[in-house]
Amino acid sequence: MRAAGPGCRRRARVSRVVSFSATHRLHSQYLSDEENLKLFGKCNNPNGHGHNYKVVVTVDGEVRAEYIHIDPVTGMVINLTDLKGYMEEAIMKPLDHKNLDLDVPYFADIVSTTENVAVYIWENLQKFIPVGLLYRVKVYETDNNIVVYKGE
Repeated sequence: MRAAGPGCRRRARVSRVVSFSATHRLHSQYLSDEENLKLFGKCNNPNGHGHNYKVVVTVDGEVRAEYIHIDPVTGMVINLTDLKGYMEEAIMKPLDHKNLDLDVPYFADIVSTTENVAVYIWENLQKFIPVGLLYRVKVYETDNNIVVYKGE
């Protein structure tokens, strides 16, 4: 077995998990109240409803399409302390204990579905994580409702 060193490349994806609590109401400004109620059911409650979301952020050492690597000097795809800080800034500060529809400007005109929450988190993380490293954002709204977004 070869020892890892400056000339050796290994592939790895690194994931980190955070959880946040937020409330929202599924309601489209493009539909009537009746249509919203029919489409979204109890999730269209005028007072909103809440979730304890779980978010799994995965980074990948992809720098070029032809190879993926672990940094030969540090042995890391990303420093986990840095990733923790990025997730705090991109996810926890703007979303935790917030009303997504009222407190997060992004959702003023966008329905706060889990799909759109995943896109929001991806776009926010892109501001912090080095270019090319973000691989996947996986958002658990519940144990049964999960969205995966890869920036596509």
